[in-house]
Amino acid sequence: MEDRWIKNFDDLAITENRKLALRIAEAGFSSINTEKVILNSVKLENNILTILDESFDLAKFKRIKVVGFGKASCDGAVALEKVLGDKIKEGAVIGLHKVTCDYIETFAGTHPRPSEVNIKAGKKIFEIANESNEDDLLIAIVSGGGSALLCYPDTECTQGRELYDVFLKCGQTITEINTIRKHLSLLKGGGLAKIAYPATVIGLIFSDVPGDKFEDVASGPTYKDVSTVHTTEMIIHEHKLGEFNLIETPKDNKYFEKVHNFVLVSNKTAVEAMNKKSKELGFKTNIVSAELYEEVDEALKKIFEAREDNTVVLAAGEPKLEVTKKGGSGGRSLFMGLKSLKNSLISTGSVFLPIASDGMDNSDSAGAVVDTKTLEKIEKSGINLQEHIENFDAYPVFEKSGDMIMTGPTGANVSDLMILLTRNAK
Repeated sequence: MEDRWIKNFDDLAITENRKLALRIAEAGFSSINTEKVILNSVKLENNILTILDESFDLAKFKRIKVVGFGKASCDGAVALEKVLGDKIKEGAVIGLHKVTCDYIETFAGTHPRPSEVNIKAGKKIFEIANESNEDDLLIAIVSGGGSALLCYPDTECTQGRELYDVFLKCGQTITEINTIRKHLSLLKGGGLAKIAYPATVIGLIFSDVPGDKFEDVASGPTYKDVSTVHTTEMIIHEHKLGEFNLIETPKDNKYFEKVHNFVLVSNKTAVEAMNKKSKELGFKTNIVSAELYEEVDEALKKIFEAREDNTVVLAAGEPKLEVTKKGGSGGRSLFMGLKSLKNSLISTGSVFLPIASDGMDNSDSAGAVVDTKTLEKIEKSGINLQEHIENFDAYPVFEKSGDMIMTGPTGANVSDLMILLTRNAK
């Protein structure tokens, strides 16, 4: 029995092609399930903690602490308690929803703009790390969304809100905004490793960043940062972002000598799972890229140019979207769906699924199913696609057509996923 992530699967699966594409999407969601990933990757036997291929003798540590930040952190905390139980002495994690844990305090923060709750959780995480010594083991669950959710001190929170609002308008990459975030924070850019020093630190990385730039996940609290205040000032100046009070990130190698980072999941995990499922269903596959950073139109062009009959085209990343108007709704994935319709890319036999892997494409929708059925419903409704594109207002279009993919928060986040299935094309 396949896992069922898409709550309205049956309502959406009105054609065989839709059903097949949705099954491929479900395989992607299942592969990045946070609890399953941790239970498969983190093992405890005879007081030996094994993570992937590396082992740690827990007898060497007096206290085990857990901290976490990002959309996977709360589910990750639940899973770690299943592995470690009462060996965990204290902990604090911040995600988007609170969960019940026995040893780890959980916070429900705000994203993408940080708030007072984020500061409260950040202060707790700071204290836990700061009170560590060389006999302690600090396990950090680091996941996408952590750049906004992890916030300390309070000056970072204020500046973080300003940065997000201004950066949204210039549409640059996650690497650039996270470089700035590292220099506003006491915890990001290797700050957590410095504060926890000389404790042993384990980073469990759930990457939402396209490519292998794992130091950008949650702005790299457990990674040594190579950027400087000077290079960060250049980014701010180039994009005319305003004035920020920057601090230097830790540069001394000693803070990172006892840090062990393990990448447990990334968008490649989801792409590989969807690739496998596509082949099981009898399709050829064409993986365009797991690092789509291009503007939405260029990203769509790459995906649709790879289309062939009886083939599934797969891609992942964070296509660039410069939002120049306020008041719209929906995120990158819904906007990509809207653009694919407006650009006349959809044809008979093809189904396009642009999906936010966290289940929340800047809304309560994960994405949309886009095919000729979608186009027919939109045309009958009299919706002006160009007007909605100009206003960055994709949500009501797919709400009216009934083609939004609804998963609820998935507890995971590995960037956006794109599926283009073509069968019996005409």
